[in-house]
Amino acid sequence: MKKPTIILITIYLLCNFVEFFFPISHIHAYGWGYKKNNEHKLPDIGKYRDILHQYGAYYADESGEKSIYLTFDNGYEQGYTEDILNVLNKEQVPATFFVTGHYVEEEPKLIKRMVNDGHMIGNHSYHHPDFTVISKQSMQKELEKLEAAVARVSDQKKIKYLRPPRGTFNEQTLKWANELGYIHVFWSLAFEDWMTDEQKGWKHAYEQIMAQIHPGAIVLLHTVSEDNAKALERVIKDLKREGYEFKSLDDLLLKDILPQDVLHF
Repeated sequence: MKKPTIILITIYLLCNFVEFFFPISHIHAYGWGYKKNNEHKLPDIGKYRDILHQYGAYYADESGEKSIYLTFDNGYEQGYTEDILNVLNKEQVPATFFVTGHYVEEEPKLIKRMVNDGHMIGNHSYHHPDFTVISKQSMQKELEKLEAAVARVSDQKKIKYLRPPRGTFNEQTLKWANELGYIHVFWSLAFEDWMTDEQKGWKHAYEQIMAQIHPGAIVLLHTVSEDNAKALERVIKDLKREGYEFKSLDDLLLKDILPQDVLHF
């Protein structure tokens, strides 16, 4: 057998090996992103729109209604979550907190309060891994371990909303999430608010949110931000004055499940 033939056979076998153990959709990865605008319109997400629609994932409410969905990512505590909860309670605004295992283990009282106050806990994984480089079994363990940790310290026993760590995803992880009973929730409004040593004052957070706000926004904020904690009440009050309503992710999901005439009955 000639060497070129041996080489071709080797390449063929290698490619089949890689495809078998690492499906093509598992090899590549997307980092969530969108084109910002200051025109109070849905941001452009390009090719991601078709991918999200295919797997029932969300980044915004595309109905055009002046609804806002507040979401917070909680990886660790910096002392501001209680202030945020106080504002949400005062203004009667629902939110979803996407938490990690570290947060649940370190702050069980805050998790319990979130649920008792009527908010939802979302799954941000237990150890915060990149789902696109692990197996479905490992992904399942991450999600189930986080869900069990939340159930131990609060009255929320099930979690249906998932925010992938680092916003990294692909078609395979979206599919796996669906098979495991989860719905991916990305976002349409965010800014660099997680750098605790680079806070710029509450006005900066306020201006960032107000400049990017649009009907149907899923807002991503981090509770480690002192700026967010101090700006939140003003943001909520001013947006209410502009005719926005703050709703839960369950309200968004119901729009796709129930006919509009039933929702407005």
